[in-house]
Amino acid sequence: MIEVKNISYTYPCGKDVLKNISFDVNPGECVGILGNNGVGKSTLITCICKIRPPKSGSVYINKKDVYKMKRPEMARQISYVPQKNELSLMTVFDSVLLGRKPYMKHFVSQNDIKLCEKVMAQMGIEEYALRYVNTLSGGEQQKVMLARALVQQPHLLLLDEPTSNLDPRNQYEMLALVKDFAQKSSTSVLIVLHDINLALRYCDRFLFIKNGAVYNYGDASIVTEYAITDVYGINSSVVDVNGRKVIVIG
Repeated sequence: MIEVKNISYTYPCGKDVLKNISFDVNPGECVGILGNNGVGKSTLITCICKIRPPKSGSVYINKKDVYKMKRPEMARQISYVPQKNELSLMTVFDSVLLGRKPYMKHFVSQNDIKLCEKVMAQMGIEEYALRYVNTLSGGEQQKVMLARALVQQPHLLLLDEPTSNLDPRNQYEMLALVKDFAQKSSTSVLIVLHDINLALRYCDRFLFIKNGAVYNYGDASIVTEYAITDVYGINSSVVDVNGRKVIVIG
């Protein structure tokens, strides 16, 4: 169980970004974080993994206080994939292998290597193993970053717009893989998404953020025409397509 309690964050300039954000995530559950640009979605997930230490609040993983963990323990608990590629000039395999660093002691084990090979095959990047990351397309680099996060085998996976550089086919394949990983490993996943329909297809619950605060949190029943208008300021229709809820803008 992941518990986020009363997270608040203020920029150095004094602007309040997040205001008492609280919610919980069950094991194996994918939660979509939704809202307009600038409301604090990316800031929230960087606060959760303490890249940005929050002004106040706490995060618990299975009742353990994340903010009291030492760095190696936190790295075994939480994986974070940012919007932009943070991988240095190294091969794809070495970049993915970095995800095993929290578990390594004096050497790389055969288990580490096999796990990396397995995840790379699932992501469809095994043929790039010996290529340098900077020679790949933006979408391929994003897959490398996700593969690195998955081999970390976290209890909590944080994804910040993971499909932004991908074509529709790869968007669906990546999120399907994430959901399958979450369910099979009982990993909790938080995903910042701008595409509401992608969120509806692959997420179990939804966290709407407006003006830095929780607007609503719940299952697909809270994704309504009224909520879309109130949060995004646009008109929409909710329709049923082959048994799936779909948002049509306009």
